[in-house]
Amino acid sequence: MKKFITLFILAVLFGSQNLIADEGMWMINALDKALEKNMKKRGLKLSAREIYNADAEGATISDAIVSMEFGCTGSMISENGLLITNHHCAYGDVHALSTPEHNYLEEGFWAMKSEEEVNIKGKTVYYLKKVLDVTDEVNALKEEYAAQGKKLGGRKMSYIMETKYNKESGMETMFSSMWSGSKYYMAFYEVYKDVRLVAAPPVSSAAYGGDTDNWEWPQHKCDFAMYRVYTAPDGSPATYSKDNVPMKPKATLKISLDGYKAGDYAMVIGYPGRTNRYSSSYETDFNENIKLPISNRLRGEQMDIIEKWMNIDPQVRLLYADYYFGLSNVQKLYGGEVQCFGRFDVVGQKAALEEELQAWIEASPERKQKWGNLLNDLKAKYIAVIPAQTDINYYRESLIRGTRFSRVLGKVMAYRNEVLLANGIKPKRGAALLNGPDPVEEECCRTKGFCPKSFTKLYEGVVKEYEIFDLRVEKELFAYAVKQFFANVSEEMLGEYQKEVRDQQGSNVAEYLWENSFLTDMDRLEKFMAEEHTVAEMFNDPVYRFFKDVEILTFNKRIIEIEGEVRISDLEREFTHALYQMRLDKGIVQYPDANSTMRLTYGTVGGFNPRNAVYYDWKSEPVGILEKYDPENYEFRLNDRQYLLYKKADWGRWGFGPDNSQMYVNFLTDNDITGGNSGSPVLNSKGELIGLAFDGNKESLASDVYCTPGYNKCVCVDIRFVLWTLDRYAGMTRIIEELGL
Repeated sequence: MKKFITLFILAVLFGSQNLIADEGMWMINALDKALEKNMKKRGLKLSAREIYNADAEGATISDAIVSMEFGCTGSMISENGLLITNHHCAYGDVHALSTPEHNYLEEGFWAMKSEEEVNIKGKTVYYLKKVLDVTDEVNALKEEYAAQGKKLGGRKMSYIMETKYNKESGMETMFSSMWSGSKYYMAFYEVYKDVRLVAAPPVSSAAYGGDTDNWEWPQHKCDFAMYRVYTAPDGSPATYSKDNVPMKPKATLKISLDGYKAGDYAMVIGYPGRTNRYSSSYETDFNENIKLPISNRLRGEQMDIIEKWMNIDPQVRLLYADYYFGLSNVQKLYGGEVQCFGRFDVVGQKAALEEELQAWIEASPERKQKWGNLLNDLKAKYIAVIPAQTDINYYRESLIRGTRFSRVLGKVMAYRNEVLLANGIKPKRGAALLNGPDPVEEECCRTKGFCPKSFTKLYEGVVKEYEIFDLRVEKELFAYAVKQFFANVSEEMLGEYQKEVRDQQGSNVAEYLWENSFLTDMDRLEKFMAEEHTVAEMFNDPVYRFFKDVEILTFNKRIIEIEGEVRISDLEREFTHALYQMRLDKGIVQYPDANSTMRLTYGTVGGFNPRNAVYYDWKSEPVGILEKYDPENYEFRLNDRQYLLYKKADWGRWGFGPDNSQMYVNFLTDNDITGGNSGSPVLNSKGELIGLAFDGNKESLASDVYCTPGYNKCVCVDIRFVLWTLDRYAGMTRIIEELGL
């Protein structure tokens, strides 16, 4: 998933008590009169109740907006269940459908007839029906538990509340904590599970410019895809069936062909994922100087390995395209975050806010008693855990995330439980294992032989993992991961087998492990799985032993021991509470961090000055595609049809200006969005669809935690360019007709 950021930050960060215009990811259920007034000042021609009203008999705009597994946002645009979102939200689905014979990533996917629409297994969309404030109920529940001497943790609280409201409503419910437990809400959803792919342009269009243009401006991407939601014949949600029919949604968005100009109102509604804007300067400093640089360096070098093989072998490119896309997105994001942290002195700005917070705390004996030592305690805890956190981050980025063998190991691990069950032993789990392995289980694993291949489902699961990667690539990634692990993780955290094999093999340790494992060669894997073994023999595989010799629990235990009874997470939560209360006390309008709940943000179309003496216009045009065109560069190539159509520049009814000779590809707004907003509709003052949000700009990459007003931009694809692509490039006239255009 992409991370898009144009972030809010309250004016308190800048010494003012007024919210800077247009900032904020506002809860859709909290559109009060004051916010409505501000939006209308910017140009909104609707009332807040036309945007969201859970009690309305008719439809509101929010009824047309859906979450796609809370990773992306989609919009309903036809009365036959047609949904539009970003191509990069559909990338994994298109990749999974692609084969060497039909590479839909390169060719595009176009369902020219309804029967060609392909069901995507596991694809789910969520329709928000209403949101309830359950703060009083939760606080009463917490008091009840406290009176009994019990602690009510977040997970248990969610389980209790969701179980109750699921049963009462018959809908899917999701419990949310705002401001780290200052407020609580329950969202109610209808869930639809028959979702079929309809259209997706080739990556040469949808992702034109690739990683080079990611978070840059200008961009020239036609980043869209279309799905269709199906229901049972009676209109109710249903799993896939050939008898299902296209959904009749409660609301659809009207598409505007009237365009927009600089200064025009723009509104985005969607499901932003996670922000961390209430974080402390100490957390930000740790991320800037330790966590993000580690991840950025290692993922960048992993990308170099994968890219080398993708350029050698087209089959590798097909296998790794989705995986590489994810790595590249995160690597560039983290690098940009670190740069922005430094450029805008984010740690210093947050430290200034903390000085203000401390002064507010000191001004009240009650607040001083509660929070007087909070900031000093936070600082001390972060200093204490830096060595341990450095170790755990190198461990994660090398052995865990640096190779996909961890997926295979999980499948192999599953054999243990199946063998135990086959021998009449119910495996112990969780707290039951705190005192060490169960001797009965261990004896069974040592002595009971079995043929791994006879456990058909498990065997097929193991083999299936190998279908998604190339062992040549994984061998090189594995060697790099092992090297980085030994070079950067403290000696005290290494397992005994890890130290043993390193001392014996020296620089040859990765080669030794690889060549002596049944997991790293398909012939050896098949032979091993077809013979009788014990679980202990399986687990004695050198690669398996190496990975499992030390696990994340070991690192976490060390951190817990260092932190003591009061964890950093506890202190960060209290920091949020204190900051929230200070802003309430000063009458500052505020809203919570994004947490995958529906939010609205408003702003305007416009360009910006990224640095001194440089101005970026607010729109890009097709001529820019041809200016960037390079047939020798994969990221900037075009197929013949694309090239000729762009050269011809015949925009037909989708163009504008004299003789319809003009077309915009992408445009900029200052809407506040983040990851999860991908695919969110960009709406004009009348609530009509003018584009889709798909990216942010590099100057905003620190804005998960800090806002740089004037620099944060939302990059959008023009809906007219989308329609032209559907019509003139793909020939999807049936969709154009369906839309009534």
